[in-house]
Amino acid sequence: MGKRALLMKWLQDIRASYWFLPTILAILAVVLAQVVQYLDHNEFLLTDAWRTTQVEGARSTLALISQSVIGVTGVMFSMTIVAVSFASGNFGPRLIGNFMRDRGNQWSLGILIATFVYTLLILRAVQSPYGPEGANDAFVPHLSMLVALGLTGVSVLTMIFYVHHIPEIINVSNISAKLGGRLRSAIECLIETEKQEVDQEVDSLPERPAEHQIFLKADGFLQTWDRKRLVELATESNLYFELLLASGSFVTTYSPILNVWTESDLSEDVENDIRNCFALGHIPTEQQNLLFIVEQLVEMIARALSPGVNDPYTAVNCLNWLYVGLITAANHKGGLAPRHQSRVTYPSLEFEALLNASITAALPYIKSDPMVCKHLDGLLNRLILETDNQDVHRMTKKLRNEVAALQA
Repeated sequence: MGKRALLMKWLQDIRASYWFLPTILAILAVVLAQVVQYLDHNEFLLTDAWRTTQVEGARSTLALISQSVIGVTGVMFSMTIVAVSFASGNFGPRLIGNFMRDRGNQWSLGILIATFVYTLLILRAVQSPYGPEGANDAFVPHLSMLVALGLTGVSVLTMIFYVHHIPEIINVSNISAKLGGRLRSAIECLIETEKQEVDQEVDSLPERPAEHQIFLKADGFLQTWDRKRLVELATESNLYFELLLASGSFVTTYSPILNVWTESDLSEDVENDIRNCFALGHIPTEQQNLLFIVEQLVEMIARALSPGVNDPYTAVNCLNWLYVGLITAANHKGGLAPRHQSRVTYPSLEFEALLNASITAALPYIKSDPMVCKHLDGLLNRLILETDNQDVHRMTKKLRNEVAALQA
């Protein structure tokens, strides 16, 4: 993996981790403890009127804060695990990443852990008189204690927020709404990016067969690839690339990933540079693969309409958000369109592929529920009325006929 592709993968993994933000906040808590202790040693800010806490009182207060905060943190972590288990069991294991990426969870855990770390360090700084007959004075970091009390107040507010937040994030309507919002944003970004690329690149692939094929020599899901670096390599070495597999595809050591056209032999260094533009992982992700969001919504529909659940209202809600993605793909700045050939060509997402991955994929689960079928027919009718693209009309009418056949 190259540096850029690896960095993109790391950023994606960090975004979906529980450890990164709490770790950063814990480090900041260590820095804050050192700074405030320095101010305490220099008798900064506080007058004698504030310096009334005794050594034992300071220790008891700080010990109580640290014990309480770490206890609450354990309870919050347990609540998080229960929420993740509940969501993965009821809505599908693909949705775990959505809860891992939730900033509310990450900040809540991070704030409480940071408060515990800070309080523990300040507790260590409290000193009783020592030396022969107490020659050295006691030290109570009064300013540090005030900061600890302030962080305790923040932790209490965080706990209140968290208790409210956990039911919110496992609410099925909120889950589908967040997925639908990300789907709409991803489609808009894809359309705008591809239009910019068409303006920048006017070259076309050679008509002769490709001279080389690149294999990644690894197995896994194609999570991300560095298009910018591929364009640089193509320009520097006068190469033409055709990406054979889209992001989210499963790659093996025997799967060709690129066709390469070149006027001369392809050196080993250039081949390694090309391979380094790709990052593989054990699971598919949303990065450069908006169909993964579609698959999550379809999976929610499948589970909602399973015999053991039989929840048509959740299926209807998921269909509404799939419709948001489809209408965006049809109307936003001209909609999804086939890509023009360029020096670096890769599989483009077209409206038909999006329609098949969403509505067509959900039809086997929808067909047994008349209520959901009727709602889907209404959405497809709206899709025809709210777009001007004749190809979209043709595909949608064909799908409406299939839905009508299911209802007959």
